[in-house]
Amino acid sequence: MPDIFVNEKPSEVPEKKEEIFKKPETKDEVEKLPGHSHNPLSAFCFYPDGIDFETRRKEEKIVLLMRKHIVTNASWIIIGVIMILAPVVLSKFPILEFLPARFQFVAILGWYLITTAFILEGFLDWFFNVYIVTNQRVVDIDFYNLIYKEVSDAKIDKVQDVTYRMGGVIRTIFDYGDVFIQTAAEVPNFEFLAVPRPNVVTKILEDLITNGEKGLRVKIK
Repeated sequence: MPDIFVNEKPSEVPEKKEEIFKKPETKDEVEKLPGHSHNPLSAFCFYPDGIDFETRRKEEKIVLLMRKHIVTNASWIIIGVIMILAPVVLSKFPILEFLPARFQFVAILGWYLITTAFILEGFLDWFFNVYIVTNQRVVDIDFYNLIYKEVSDAKIDKVQDVTYRMGGVIRTIFDYGDVFIQTAAEVPNFEFLAVPRPNVVTKILEDLITNGEKGLRVKIK
């Protein structure tokens, strides 16, 4: 599991069975980073490729992109599967036989349209609700629907405190939790909920606050 070193002395750096990655300067170095992924559905990506957002400045670099852990989608996925299979199961019972065949077809078609909308809403809600850490800011993008979203941000130097909380068997097994960021900005508190590797996220933020992007140290065990 990745961890973060801040201002380590050379004598403290492990010599065997571990690799130390500093702040990447080239594309090849980025490719070697732990947590770096080309998967567009990744819930945790360190220095992501091809990612942009509306308020990003030209000189601003995205250090970390997060979504809720993919496990949090289990509830709506299970419900969606049940909704898909429901007409097949109910076809064994004469519930709609009193209706003409055309009306039965329309009823089933309407049910699958509702099911599709439900699944699509669940996916879009997860995919577009993102948390971003750049070398200058923390950004929280809350997606409500296709025509409304809310974007909150605060400069890194306004961050006063970063803590995380991870409890419960499921969260411990899959390594995800909540990161709480207290700032002196207009939006005093940010909550990165159910994100993977909350301890790593916390240390990255602390490192950026203390030393800036050049102070990042990533250790692979």
